[in-house]
Amino acid sequence: MQHKKELDNWYAKICTTDFIAHDPVQFPRHYKKREDVEIAAFLAATIAWGRRDLILRSAQRMFALMQPAPFAFIMSGDYRKLKNRNIHRTFFENDLKYLCNGFKHCFEKYGNLENLFASEADIWKGIALFRTEMAAGNKGRCSKHISNPGTEDSAGSACKRINLALRWLVRKGPVDLGLWKKIKPSALYIPLDLHVARTARRLGLLERKSNDKKAVIALTEKLRGLCPEDPVKYDFALFGMSESG
Repeated sequence: MQHKKELDNWYAKICTTDFIAHDPVQFPRHYKKREDVEIAAFLAATIAWGRRDLILRSAQRMFALMQPAPFAFIMSGDYRKLKNRNIHRTFFENDLKYLCNGFKHCFEKYGNLENLFASEADIWKGIALFRTEMAAGNKGRCSKHISNPGTEDSAGSACKRINLALRWLVRKGPVDLGLWKKIKPSALYIPLDLHVARTARRLGLLERKSNDKKAVIALTEKLRGLCPEDPVKYDFALFGMSESG
């Protein structure tokens, strides 16, 4: 139970409604329809790397292309009119078209993205299925912007951005939306980035040096020991501690 009190204090300090205005979680919160919220969560999370002010600026530009509703934009095929202008760093309009193709396929097959992920026994298998189905909507072609979790025994990607979208959609709190009911917060894995990993190692919560799937599993297991029903709540705490230096 070492560090639990400190982490709980940081969680209470960071996980407030004030956090939303400075984080890409604000974008799925702009919508009411569940399909729009799901799409916005995965799109905002997909470009959530780098400086946060630039992420927010890029996300505003991306969602402006899809106004007034991402789901209608995708299902109508309007996304095919996009060119290939830059949206965020290495993410271009062609990458957005790829995701739109994939989402259209997934919604036609599963009804919503929650059904897709809930059809598998665990989060990693759900991520693998999501990647497979997104490729199926693009003639079998995979995208570098959808991480590969690898096989059950392989190191695989940490899948930080997908795990972030899942945190937003599954957890319920001042920041996260709690839209999905078929997956419990206890089943989630921490969205592991460089800063969270560095803080976790400093606290002795993570020994593995690589920021891969095995590191995510190891850290999340430690956090489950502190809060079995909601281990990824400590994503806020580790983030806050990393920001404080």
